[in-house]
Amino acid sequence: RICGGEVIDIPRDNDFKLDIQGIKKAIDKKTKVIFLASPNNPTGNCTTRQEIIELLDTGKIVVLDEAYVDFSRESMADLVFQYPNIIVLRTFSKWAGLAGLRIGYGLFPEEIVSYLMKIKQPYNANAAAKVAVMASLGDIDYLRNNIEKIVAERERLFSKLENIKWLKPYTSSANFILCSIQQDADISISEYSEHNEETLAKIIWRKLRNKGVFLRYFDTPRLENFIRISVGKPEDTDMVIKTLMEVAKNE
Repeated sequence: RICGGEVIDIPRDNDFKLDIQGIKKAIDKKTKVIFLASPNNPTGNCTTRQEIIELLDTGKIVVLDEAYVDFSRESMADLVFQYPNIIVLRTFSKWAGLAGLRIGYGLFPEEIVSYLMKIKQPYNANAAAKVAVMASLGDIDYLRNNIEKIVAERERLFSKLENIKWLKPYTSSANFILCSIQQDADISISEYSEHNEETLAKIIWRKLRNKGVFLRYFDTPRLENFIRISVGKPEDTDMVIKTLMEVAKNE
């Protein structure tokens, strides 16, 4: 927007998959770049290799945000060596826990790099972040072990969420799980009625917050009946499940 560009948003389908045909239909001679994330935030699903290739074949630059890729093992980084119009972005914020330091990197075809180097700020990464990155790379085995623990706990959390009848968890390849609140489910929340301005999801989010359990609520039309649960330690999972059940019973 600063540079006078216009953002064209192509909504995902009901299962949060890309609308490839909708994207291609929206492309015109003014289209400069296609942005997408895989795994996607907040839905946690990945874009398939075939879908990426189909978008690359449009000839437009495709920027693929792989912030959560370490939890999925479905990277498209190798496509940088095969296509001249793909950019893959990575971050140390998630898997290495350096979110506050704002440090990441990109994988680019050489021609695109030559343009980026002309316009990037000269000191775009601070000294503390660089030190933290080197320390992270020096302790890579520990961090990879943490990733394995998170992936395993994600699967355990998902199985427990599936057993809650009024929740529908969506399969995730990230370090969180998105859940929809089933409106017709047998759930006893005294404050909820069809005349209440708050959605059922927001009431549940607020009640959990009051009990010291902080989930993510998205106050947007598409996700107003969803909550997102981050994957933590096993004891965190147990506390979340316990509190969700308490809220449903109005305790």
